[in-house]
Amino acid sequence: MNLSAPSDEAYRQAGVDLRQAGAVVEIARRAAARTSSRAKIGGIGGFSGAFELPADIRQPVLLSACDGVGTKLKLAIDSGIHDTVGIDLVAMNVNDILATGGEPLVFLDYVATGKIRPEIFQAILDGIAEGCRQAGCALTGGETAEMPGFYPGGEYDLAGFCVGVAEKENLYPRTEDIREGDVLIGLASSGFHSNGYSLVRKIIADQKLDLGEHLEGTDKTLLQAVLEPTRIYVRPVLDLLKAHPTAVRAMAHITGGGFQENIPRMLPEDFSVAVEASAWQWPPLFRHFQQAAGLDDATMLNTFNCGIGFVLLVDPALAQTVTAHLADREPTWNPVKLGEVRHTPGNREVILQ
Repeated sequence: MNLSAPSDEAYRQAGVDLRQAGAVVEIARRAAARTSSRAKIGGIGGFSGAFELPADIRQPVLLSACDGVGTKLKLAIDSGIHDTVGIDLVAMNVNDILATGGEPLVFLDYVATGKIRPEIFQAILDGIAEGCRQAGCALTGGETAEMPGFYPGGEYDLAGFCVGVAEKENLYPRTEDIREGDVLIGLASSGFHSNGYSLVRKIIADQKLDLGEHLEGTDKTLLQAVLEPTRIYVRPVLDLLKAHPTAVRAMAHITGGGFQENIPRMLPEDFSVAVEASAWQWPPLFRHFQQAAGLDDATMLNTFNCGIGFVLLVDPALAQTVTAHLADREPTWNPVKLGEVRHTPGNREVILQ
């Protein structure tokens, strides 16, 4: 039997093109070469990605996260815009690692599709590489699965996996330090991020919204606004934690479930956060969809981030220091005091005022 020049005709007739699959490996290799971290060893091409733990961490704790982009992908696929969802994929993972106080080290992706199209794969990987660059982590591997008969030919799904590291004594939340009067500081989101898109798409369909129209109060079309990639908070927040190690007591990434689902995750039992609803101005995108669908504020805040993508719980004596530090490094984040911690025996919730 001669295996030196195998034929892939039978597999191609079944819907899988091995030559296209080989082409995407080179695309992934080039994308990975544009990313780096202090932990990375080697590149893509082996059976696994390799990295070493940073030597300056005395008691390293590995942190892991796994997430996807959700039905935001449907809007990307339908519009033919594929170069932003890769950033979303990285962001949803690295922001979760950050909320525990971790530095993202390496990232791996999984792309499943009915038919590999190198130009689409290239756009997706460009986005993933950009997300890794923003987060300071390395793309060390992944998997591309061509699955004809499972996915329609033009559709795909994405999943991502991230490993980070933190010093054991620097893990968050620091629940034993949280006190009544601690201050909640919110950092601006870039849009819907990657949550609530089943409702977003339903509103678009039910209200027949024109995605090509200009979104009032912005320089974007509605389509550009809804596909705006998730903001990555990693580098400036890690810089803050190093510069002011006693200032922050807990952090939360505002994802699915909005305020009510995510903020309590960083609180100890018997403590709640009172949030001033008037503390920040909702971006035009959120008001546009709220008015189109006739949704009340509570529904919006329980579904979307409503303009706040990441929150920090801080020592009130250092709240101004934290705000100034972040505003100086990332002016578009608009750090704002959202509210304060309250002692509420028997409850752990977000109290909207």
